[in-house]
Amino acid sequence: MKHLIALLVVTLALTTSACGAEQTPEAHAKDLQSKIITIDTHTDIPTFFASERYDPSKSNPPPVLVDLPRMKAGGLDAVFFIAYVDQTKRDATGYAEAASEAFAKFAAIHRMTDELYSKDVGLALTSDDIRRIHAEGKSVALIGIENGYSIGRDLNLLDAYYALGARYFGLVHNGHNDIADSAQPKKDLGDKTNDEGGEHGGLSDFGRKAIARANDLGLMVDVSHAAKSATLQAIETSRAPIIASHSAVFALHPHPRNMSDEEMKALAAKGGVIQIVAFDEYLKPMPPEKKKLRGELAKSLGFTSLDAIFDADAATKKKFFDGLADLNKKYPRADVKLLVDHIDYAVKLIGIDHVGIASDFQGGGGIDGWADASETHHVTEELIRRGYSDEDIGKIWGGNLMRVMDEVAAAGRVRPAP
Repeated sequence: MKHLIALLVVTLALTTSACGAEQTPEAHAKDLQSKIITIDTHTDIPTFFASERYDPSKSNPPPVLVDLPRMKAGGLDAVFFIAYVDQTKRDATGYAEAASEAFAKFAAIHRMTDELYSKDVGLALTSDDIRRIHAEGKSVALIGIENGYSIGRDLNLLDAYYALGARYFGLVHNGHNDIADSAQPKKDLGDKTNDEGGEHGGLSDFGRKAIARANDLGLMVDVSHAAKSATLQAIETSRAPIIASHSAVFALHPHPRNMSDEEMKALAAKGGVIQIVAFDEYLKPMPPEKKKLRGELAKSLGFTSLDAIFDADAATKKKFFDGLADLNKKYPRADVKLLVDHIDYAVKLIGIDHVGIASDFQGGGGIDGWADASETHHVTEELIRRGYSDEDIGKIWGGNLMRVMDEVAAAGRVRPAP
């Protein structure tokens, strides 16, 4: 009897010890993020990024949501900083202004990585670069292009952007361009709706040439913001896997910016990846009143562009973000759980190897629980709570995207002259 009691005591002690040693999701996430590479595929920047008005080496107040201290605090290892241009009139002036803005943003990113903060952050051109820079203890910067309008009708600009470090090429933004139809046509530019067949019925002939050139360069093609017709045609046209750099799931919220099951299945069949985006309006319906009030707030302060928000004085910025906070209290934003609901859906539909994550910070992204880069670990915690394995979380946070980078690079046929 004494032996039996002793055995029970030992068994109870071992069980208690094992339970006590079990990590919480918070501790598990912190440990896991020290072992994997966490990549956010979409963060917008103003043209004066890496300047006194936006110094990424220090923790900044809003509208800055991504800087090097916040990346370190949240366990966010790598970010695609975006050379974005707005869609305007397609004429010589519009093309020149778009290219000029794109070049300014490339220069700003290089100013950060090559000059001012090279000890803290490095520019990656390949997946091997990402791993090497990360192993050196630095943050990793990559470059994506948003809106093919920045090449106008000149494929030589695509070569130039690749040479400057671009590693994905977003075909279109809001409004049709010379490459493809947009998921969100612009009435003020005279765009036909997609119910009317859009402008090109998907891709233009020039758009097909642009995709072929991107394939030749080893540059990932990005279909976020593209009309469904353009997305499906781009997947068919490309000889390499493609990405959706910041999109969500149409079946869970039928926003025109989100991807249908048909699109996601086609993307996965080609080996691509959808980066599920932490953007409130794409994760769930936004009350019309909130959208109206938000627009009126921005207009009242003269905020007509990202640069205008960044360039405002401190008092004006505070008024804007205080106003947004009040609106978010009245009309709550999407949260990390809802973001992972979209991830869950995509994983079940197309498999763990074809899903990733993006924030769209500073371009409208940000949700409760992942409001800036310092809260990145909260997404990992929720993935752990949902039962994802460490290996699968590593795939979602960066492994899948790096695989696509490798496959696209391997499919390349030419490189621009040095």
